[in-house]
Amino acid sequence: MITVLSPAKTLDYSVNYTDKHTVPSFLPKSSQLVKTLKAKEPSEIASLMGLSDKLASLNFDRYQSWNASKKLSNTAKPALLVFKGDVYQGLQAEDFNKQDMTFAQKHLRILSGLYGALKPLDVMKPYRLEMGTKLQINGSKNLYEFWGDTVRDSVLSDSNTLINLASNEYYKVLGNIAENANVISPVFKDNTKGTYKIISFYAKKARGLMARFIVQNRIKDPADLSAFNLEGYKFSKQDSTSSQPVFLRKH
Repeated sequence: MITVLSPAKTLDYSVNYTDKHTVPSFLPKSSQLVKTLKAKEPSEIASLMGLSDKLASLNFDRYQSWNASKKLSNTAKPALLVFKGDVYQGLQAEDFNKQDMTFAQKHLRILSGLYGALKPLDVMKPYRLEMGTKLQINGSKNLYEFWGDTVRDSVLSDSNTLINLASNEYYKVLGNIAENANVISPVFKDNTKGTYKIISFYAKKARGLMARFIVQNRIKDPADLSAFNLEGYKFSKQDSTSSQPVFLRKH
């Protein structure tokens, strides 16, 4: 069973980590992307990614200094510990013990516009490249075409049971998944004004909570997801299907 997450825009390299690490699987393809991005001026990056001048300048500098790092450094640290944001607030990977991290390394993947798919302990340089970016490269009109079947084949090589906790933008990079694959996409709804609905901020954090629940309970069978109960969520059997378990929370 493999769980997939989206990355985050917010990065924090202040974490002190000196333990085991791994190398991203698709560094040659990442290098191709960065070569294309290095040739762009800050104004072009701003236009391509819809960024402010300040953020465009930051990411211009990131691309200029980027390298296919395979070692830990102040600017190359494990992906799972560097990403911040709503999902990762729920995940709280900084609290994982060694056994948690070992399980996550085997069963968790972070989808990435630049790296394709990252294992939790893969060393990652700072970057900004959302999967939906319309970057033309090597005859591909966007990143979905550039990555093709690469990410899907890598993720599903480990298991044909997939827990989808990624956003639609990132899940789309997995393309057409074979019918014999078992894809489970949990849904999280909150009751705020008498009705249950998906509220983006809460749903993002809940995806992180679910990933934490999977890791810390060593879950390998999707049927066990129904026990998820962190921060007030409860499984709703009547609202769920086999491929889309629904979890509700009252406020």
